[in-house]
Amino acid sequence: MESNWASGHLQVIRTLMERSAVYRRALAPVMTANGVLGAVAAGVGLAARIRAPRAFAGYWMAVALAAVAGSFLLARRQALKEAEPFWSPPTRRVAQALLPPLFCGLALGLPLFAGQEGLGGAAAAGPGLFWLPLVWIALYGCSLHAAGFFMPRGMKLFGWALVLASGILGALRALGAFAWVEPWRFGHAVMGLVFGLAHLAYGVYLYFTERRGNEA
Repeated sequence: MESNWASGHLQVIRTLMERSAVYRRALAPVMTANGVLGAVAAGVGLAARIRAPRAFAGYWMAVALAAVAGSFLLARRQALKEAEPFWSPPTRRVAQALLPPLFCGLALGLPLFAGQEGLGGAAAAGPGLFWLPLVWIALYGCSLHAAGFFMPRGMKLFGWALVLASGILGALRALGAFAWVEPWRFGHAVMGLVFGLAHLAYGVYLYFTERRGNEA
């Protein structure tokens, strides 16, 4: 029994190592597409003045759902292109690593969407719209860091960067920074910065490093 268990895990590790280049090629379009989506969504949120906590939470959870669906389709297309099975044991490992923090983020956003006092209050000018985006960013960073154990090393570093960014912004807010910014504007701006521009920059980096690797 133990030998079968160890053999199965060794096979998964071997497959992950063999497919690391495939995952890297899939990450570039996924990160770029999600970066564009996040930046556009933040711009729309600011322009449309989506400021009520319920509307804010519902809007960004819908954007997150669109990002997950788009990532799924892009990763599946890459797997088909490489003649690889999509829902393989390594893919399941990555999904299992991502799910717990993402589920927590959904659970924390639902009270605000339901009109309850989540993360500090549901008033339009309440602190909930300051803290909910930072908590989302931290949990998302944790999910990327966990998935990074099965993916290229840069994903773990990117996850760490998001966790640190969330912590620094939260500490600055606790010290009184950003008091002059309306909570809903802060929320959209932070979401656009992290889920938009940061993802876009990482996607472009992956694209050019992968292309240089292929040319070498």
